[in-house]
Parts: sequence; structure tokens; C-alpha cells
Amino acid sequence: MAAGGFAHLLIRLREKGETIRWQPVSPTLMRHLEHHRDTRGDGDPTTPLLRYTTGRPITARRYDHLWTRIGNHLPWVATEQISTHWLRHTTLTWVERRFGYAVAHAYAGHQGRSDPSATATYVRASTYEVATALAALAGEPHPLAIGSADAPPQW
Repeated sequence: MAAGGFAHLLIRLREKGETIRWQPVSPTLMRHLEHHRDTRGDGDPTTPLLRYTTGRPITARRYDHLWTRIGNHLPWVATEQISTHWLRHTTLTWVERRFGYAVAHAYAGHQGRSDPSATATYVRASTYEVATALAALAGEPHPLAIGSADAPPQW
């Protein structure tokens, strides 16, 4: 997370293929990420944020282990095969149904990536539209959501 992201509730994500993008987050998530950074971060904004209590960055394997542990305590999680990927799929489906394909595409970080759909070539959603979907999903205002004071007027 870069310092400029806090005021606008944006985090910088480093994704597959060395892709870097800015993603709106809720005020609640930003507060928790800041706390995590203050208690476990190494002070370098270019290194991974999520870390073990030892300070070592977590890996993808950690998520698998967490879902196994959650499933041991909540059998329905194991039965329904809930995972990080399931959460992503469910969230993107919700966004697509309420805000359309372009917003879901951008929310997922698929902007600018190859997509076999011709529609993806022509439709784009702005960060402001993604922030608007996030605000609806999280039930919290976002400064970049359409209609907020910091968002530009929409046509």
C-alpha cells in the first residue's frame, strides 16, 4: 500500500504476471490492513503486507491451511467447499448481477488482459464504478464511489 492510497481507500495489488493495479477497499478493511502493517509490516511498502507473527510473508499455501481449519470448526464450510476462490467467484457474480459485466471485469482486475470475449474489448469500467460496487457490497461509503464528494461527476 502506498501512502497516497489511504485517503482514497485504494491498495496497490501485485498480481499474476507482474500486473500491478489499484483496488478500492472498504474503510473497515483499510483500518485492519493499516493495523496489520503497523504490527507485522517490515516498513517497506514494496514488500508483501500479509505476514505471520514472525514477520515472514504468508504464502498461498497458508490460505489452503486456513480453509481446512475453518472447515474443521464449521462443517458446512467443508461440505460447501468454501475457499478463497469461491469467495471471489461469489463476489464477482454479485457485482456482475448488480453493476454489469464491465464493472465485474474491472473489479476482478481483468482490465487490459486478454479475454476471448469481443465485449471485453469494448467495455471498460472506471475505478469510480468499481468503488461504487464495493460501497454497495460492503455497506460502507467510499470516497471514490459515484455520487461521493471526491468522485468526478458522471455523464
